[in-house]
Amino acid sequence: METEGSKIMDGKAVAGQIRKEISEEIEQIKKTGGKQPHLAAILVGHDGGSETYVAAKVHTCEELGFKSSLIRYEDDVTEEELLRKVEELNQDADVDGFIVQLPLPRHISSQHVIDAIDYRKDVDGFHPINVGRLSLGLPCFKSATPAGILELLKYYNIKTKGKHCVVLGRSNIVGKPLALLMMQKSYPGDCTVTVCHSRTENIREICLQGDILIAALGTPEFVKGDMVKEGAVVIDVGTTRMPSSITKSGYKLKGDVAFNEVEPKCSYITPVPGGVGPMTIVSLMKNTLLAAKKEIYP
Repeated sequence: METEGSKIMDGKAVAGQIRKEISEEIEQIKKTGGKQPHLAAILVGHDGGSETYVAAKVHTCEELGFKSSLIRYEDDVTEEELLRKVEELNQDADVDGFIVQLPLPRHISSQHVIDAIDYRKDVDGFHPINVGRLSLGLPCFKSATPAGILELLKYYNIKTKGKHCVVLGRSNIVGKPLALLMMQKSYPGDCTVTVCHSRTENIREICLQGDILIAALGTPEFVKGDMVKEGAVVIDVGTTRMPSSITKSGYKLKGDVAFNEVEPKCSYITPVPGGVGPMTIVSLMKNTLLAAKKEIYP
C-alpha cells in the first residue's frame, strides 16, 4: 500500500459536524418539553492540564445547550468528602451524567472514587460495570477517547477488517478499551490487535507490522519515522504539555508521534492538537446525551 503524502484526519472538523447534530437534537428536545441534559464535573486542585480539559468541557456544554455544573475542591480535600459529593450526584435526579477529572491527588484512591460513581451516570466509561460490558460487546458508556477514535476511523472510511492494529499503551482509559473495541465483530473493528507497552521488547519491529498504529503512551515523539510502515494509518493520542517560549500560554502540546518524520510515510495521520482531542470531548457529550435519554440504561 503505497502513499503519496498523507491525509490529515481533522478531528476538529469531524467533532464540529457531530456537535452540530447534538446541538440540533437538544434544540428539538427543548422544543418538545423534554429534559435538558445535565453534565456535572468535579475538579480537584489546579493541575494545568485538568483545568484546560474541564474548561473545554464546560464551554462545550454551553455551546451545545447542555446544562453544566462545575464542583471544585482544593488539593487537600479528603477522600471521604469527595465520596460524599459523588453519592450526592448519584442521588441527584437532575444530573444525567458526571465526571471526576483525573488525576486526583495521591492521598485519594482514584479507583475508590470511580467505583463509587453510579455506572448509569458514568459518562467517562471508567466504572468496572461499563468496562466489563464493553469487553463483552454489550451496550455501555464507552470511554470517550477510544469512542472518539472509532468515530474518526468511521468518518474517514478507514478499512479495519482483517487489518493489524498496533496499540501503544495499556492504560485503563485508552489502551485497554481501544484494544477491546478494535477486535470486536463490528466496524470499526475486526482487527488483529497487538498491545505494546513500556516492557515490550522489539517494539519497533512490532510497530512496523501495524496497518493501523495508535500511540497512547504519553511519551512525546516516541514514534519515529523508521517505526511506521509505508501507507499505515497513524492515530496520535499523546498530549504532553511542553514548555514553549513561542506560545502565549508558555507551553505547547506534543504528541507521541514525531509528526514531521512520520507524516510522509502514512496514508492518514492525526495532528496534535486538533486530532483526537476534540473527538474526546464530543464523545463525552454523546455519552451525556445517551444518559439523559436513558438509551443505554433505561
